[in-house]
Amino acid sequence: MKHGAIFDMDGTLFDTEKFYFQAWLTAAEEFGEEKNPAVATAGAGTNMGEQTIKVVKKFYPNIDAEKYIARVLELAREVPKKNIELMAGVEEILKFFQAEGISMAVASAAPVEVIEQNLTRTNLRGYFKVLVGGDKVSNGKPAPDIFLMTAKELNLEPSDCYIFEDSFNGIRAAAASGGVAIMIPDQFKPTEEIKNLCAAIFPSLIEAKQAIMEGKL
Repeated sequence: MKHGAIFDMDGTLFDTEKFYFQAWLTAAEEFGEEKNPAVATAGAGTNMGEQTIKVVKKFYPNIDAEKYIARVLELAREVPKKNIELMAGVEEILKFFQAEGISMAVASAAPVEVIEQNLTRTNLRGYFKVLVGGDKVSNGKPAPDIFLMTAKELNLEPSDCYIFEDSFNGIRAAAASGGVAIMIPDQFKPTEEIKNLCAAIFPSLIEAKQAIMEGKL
């Protein structure tokens, strides 16, 4: 069993990725552009910085990318402020890792402040030793920087960490870091490229926990 576990937040711990997915489409319509799900897929997991601006310009070259991204964030974060639902198996796997003495962290494209708020609101903050947000790294996912930093703060090698992700960019970053990339698909079903980057793919954290308990990962 590995000594560390790193979790993405939206779509992995919390059932919030659907709000971002819809926000990408709604904002596009507001800006007079076609609703294109491919934009949501390409932008998912990025830190809403330069990498995301490049994504937006690729699909919508005629709009103000920064204003569009700001609107996506505004729309996506309105609903979770009232109620955040956990993804299946979250409490079970966190309790299991805690009992096993596994050091846990959250590495999310969201700012640390938002991560703190969401974890506190759902009474999960105490499980995590380290929180790293997209505001802490220059290069967001799919670059491996956020996972390299998180593993370092856990005093572990990336290869000694399970990394749980739901987005393509998250899996790319996890694999590039040398960590054990585990995909729990939410809004995005894995392509052949993504399947090849994953150590394993499970329908939920429940099955992931079981596999780890059985020594399969």
